Amino acid sequence: MRFEYAPAPESRAVITLRDSYGLFIGGSFVAGSSVFKTISPATEDVLAEVTLGGAEDVDRAVAAARHAYERTWSVMPGKERGKYLFRIARLITERARELAVLETLDNGMPILQARDVDVPLASAHFFYHAGWADKLGYAGFGPSPRPLGVAGQVIPWNFPLLMLAWKIAPALACGNTVVLKPAETTPLTALLFAEICADADLPPGVVNVVTGDGGTGHSLVAHPGIDKIAFTGARSVGKEIARMCAVSGKRLTLELGGTATNIVFDDADVDQAVEGIVNGIFFNQGHVCCTGSRLLVQESVAGTFLDALRSRMARLRLGDPLDRNTDIGAINSRAQLDKITSLVSSGTADGASRWSAPCTLPDHGFWFPPTLLTEVPSASRIMQEEIFGPVLSVATFSTPEEALVKANGAPYGLSAGVWTQQGALLLQMSSALRAGVIWANTFNRFDPSSPFGGYKESGFGREGGRHGLEAYLDVVSAGDVGGGIGV
Repeated sequence: MRFEYAPAPESRAVITLRDSYGLFIGGSFVAGSSVFKTISPATEDVLAEVTLGGAEDVDRAVAAARHAYERTWSVMPGKERGKYLFRIARLITERARELAVLETLDNGMPILQARDVDVPLASAHFFYHAGWADKLGYAGFGPSPRPLGVAGQVIPWNFPLLMLAWKIAPALACGNTVVLKPAETTPLTALLFAEICADADLPPGVVNVVTGDGGTGHSLVAHPGIDKIAFTGARSVGKEIARMCAVSGKRLTLELGGTATNIVFDDADVDQAVEGIVNGIFFNQGHVCCTGSRLLVQESVAGTFLDALRSRMARLRLGDPLDRNTDIGAINSRAQLDKITSLVSSGTADGASRWSAPCTLPDHGFWFPPTLLTEVPSASRIMQEEIFGPVLSVATFSTPEEALVKANGAPYGLSAGVWTQQGALLLQMSSALRAGVIWANTFNRFDPSSPFGGYKESGFGREGGRHGLEAYLDVVSAGDVGGGIGV
């Protein structure tokens, strides 16, 4: 028996959208030379006009950040910096509903995921890093760690507010100032965050937000006044940024996504594993850097397990992201939808069998049904490339050794999951998998105190926890104790 859910839409009345947004530079919004439109991926309606930042705008933002760094932020005692981060965290919490609705409108993620995951984790990162601001000398990076200077940060569109928090919070805690470039398709929560910074009385220039496209990001990365670049996004763009930073000598961290593998052994709890697999791939429509887009199931239980998985997928609800009943929201853009469609076509051309959950796709917007591909060859593009969509590719294995070969055969190494009731097997697999984050009998669990990052083509460096602080510190020798930041 299938129960029908009555609509439960979240109100848009909690937000007030401007017709046009400027750039946030030096503590206030300023005009730029040209604009572009940001749309709702669920309806294709225009939400607002946003300024397209150019090289001159990046110059202004970097100059403001440098001035704030030298005159205010780097010389401020850590205890005082922490107070600002605490204040920002509290304001995010106070405006959580507003941020969640705006995130859903601009990004397409279901409102429950924005409300219960994206926004609370963003606030938690500021709370967590506020506590580090006056304790950096005890973090294990020497007695006098120094900030780097001005950090240029380029974030993706999948979790706009959370990715902002992952980067800005540690940078500020360590005494750096920031020029942030949000994704072209999801700039609105970054601009609302700029208002929060102003409401928190953050000194002008400590955080600057320059919206724009790839050209804006290129100008930021290439700017000689930037000391450190942090980038999360496409592998091809990350490689170009790495080449640019190698020439300029800028410090760099990269998080370039992945094709995470979940490995299900024959003794795994089927219901628990199915729920974890569904969460791992269909959370935020698969728009997750560490999404579990690859599934390896032990041959002896493959048939039973896939039947249970199809049954669970058939109950996923696709539709209006602002409806609290929605499990699968809109694909973020037409370009991303085209990429997903192309990769699925390549998978079926390679011999994979496709099954999609029964659902009705809305007439407007960008949508793709939850999809299962079975009998997928290991060399298929869809097994090797990041799909960033609600598509799960499945293969089988007979022994742990075979599972390891298949799991480690992908070029990425951001995350993985292992499902078994044998503790020794969990430890054996975890030590042999080449992935930065490995979950045991769960998936997509995050905490600000836990470092996150990958191996191989997934990039380098860590974000979160004590390890994530190092990327924003110039660690000096024990003998050089002068000139460090205040603790």
